[in-house]
Amino acid sequence: MSRLLEIRNLHIWFGATEAVRGIEFDLEDGEVLGLVGESGSGKSATALALMGLLGPAARVTGSIRWRRHVGSAGPGERGREEMVNLLDQPTHTMRELRGREIAMIFQEPMTALNPVMTIGRQVAESVQAHAPSCSRGEARKRAIAALEEVAIPDAAARFGDYPHQFSGGQRQRILIAMALINRPRVLIADEPTTALDVTVQAQILALLAGLQKQHGLSMLFISHDLAVVGQVASRVAVMRMGQVVETGPCATLLTAPQHAYTQSLLKAVPTLRTDREQPLAMIEK
Repeated sequence: MSRLLEIRNLHIWFGATEAVRGIEFDLEDGEVLGLVGESGSGKSATALALMGLLGPAARVTGSIRWRRHVGSAGPGERGREEMVNLLDQPTHTMRELRGREIAMIFQEPMTALNPVMTIGRQVAESVQAHAPSCSRGEARKRAIAALEEVAIPDAAARFGDYPHQFSGGQRQRILIAMALINRPRVLIADEPTTALDVTVQAQILALLAGLQKQHGLSMLFISHDLAVVGQVASRVAVMRMGQVVETGPCATLLTAPQHAYTQSLLKAVPTLRTDREQPLAMIEK
């Protein structure tokens, strides 16, 4: 495998508050990396920095190096590639990159969709944003195919329905369709099972795992739930108070964690063997 992303010495400030403090990790081609930690540890801020979506209120330093294709390749050729720092790229370059090369599934499927636009129009808009020459009919065809790929029933018939006419799990599937319709190389899934019941969570995780393998995606899977991350990730980075405190293969980290914070996170997860008469273990600060 080769690296698609290299994050080095990344710091993020919101005013005088340092939310992310010098974190470093890599994302390999075709890899699923789990980024885990409790609320406020800096996971989502890191993801938004990768997408260039933090806005003027944030100050970001360090480097987020992305392997991009440069120039054209002839038949059977791969073309040249180079690593560029996304923090140095102009706004129009990041706008082109988002959705086409790196896509993101945002938290809260119940509110992430525009309530006054049909879901078909929102998915088709994702196509036309990166392919302005694409006709409305072709964009509609691609949108329906994307909705069918994420198992929205009667996708063509429901193309003109609004978000409130879908369940929470179906809305999450629509967001996944929007993220993947342009076949990005990297998918950032920020708490994609938040606010979903356990049965629907399992369905969404299985869907993401299947699509990741089908399209050879690299994925950064963000969650506070180690049990969920363990189902999808091959490698895990644990964040605490804006820092990455432990990184390793998923199986090793979940069975033999080295850092005290990771150990306390695992102890705080209830299992079938947990004594319900006793309070859950406290997370060590």
